Amino acid sequence: MLVRLFRSAILMGASQMVAREKALPGRAAPMPVAQQHYVLRTPMREPFPPGTKKIILANGCFWGSEKGMWRLPPPGGIVSTAVGYAAGYTPNPTYEEVCSGQTGHTEAVQVVYDPAKISLVDILRWFWQSHDPTQLNRQGNDAGTQYRSGAYYFDDEQKALVEASKAAYEAAMGARGFGKIATQIACARDFGPEPFFYAEDYHQQYLAKPGARPYCSAEPRQVELPPFETWAPAGMLEAHAPKLPEAFWQEHAPTPHCVIRAKNEPIVWH
Repeated sequence: MLVRLFRSAILMGASQMVAREKALPGRAAPMPVAQQHYVLRTPMREPFPPGTKKIILANGCFWGSEKGMWRLPPPGGIVSTAVGYAAGYTPNPTYEEVCSGQTGHTEAVQVVYDPAKISLVDILRWFWQSHDPTQLNRQGNDAGTQYRSGAYYFDDEQKALVEASKAAYEAAMGARGFGKIATQIACARDFGPEPFFYAEDYHQQYLAKPGARPYCSAEPRQVELPPFETWAPAGMLEAHAPKLPEAFWQEHAPTPHCVIRAKNEPIVWH
């Protein structure tokens, strides 16, 4: 296994997206992963429980990105998470191939959630606030197209919430002196019938496993997403109202290196 400590010297990705016709060929066989989530003890692959939804989010090194998501309360709100490769061309790529910049993918987290228990607005708030989305093709010391920020939706409601939250967060970031948001926003299915390819099993829930190297490249700027009622798409305020109160964010909002310092178990919040 390649150690991330030497990644910048060995596996520095490309600064420009590879053309589809020049992408690596990949393979037909999917990456084998454990049947159960290492922390949540829930399924890692389909089928997921009825009523759940998926969204794919990318915000730098997927180790810390995944941990931040699986820790969100309440229990059962986040049904499962997995790290993998999204928004690229090469089927079933390896980690080394993705880091070469020749597959077009970004390191991403597939989040499976129960909208009856946690709002997508809560998930998006964590997403925006847990990294610096104004950085293009990088996050912190990690550079290359495989570290680009991305949000990949599956339906029109998700699209509306992602786009509206992006506009609201861009305004909030601008007011603090930051530039335009560079996050790639697209329909997951625009990238084919399999928009998300699972990463190798050792990457799954990596930061919770014995011997893991504590590493996270994300650079939270500690800028808050404005209240939902100020940017909610028409007709969506009531159905998608946040379920996590402001008191939660005052105590647990992302800060630099917060996922490294945090416990592995989901946050307990009543």
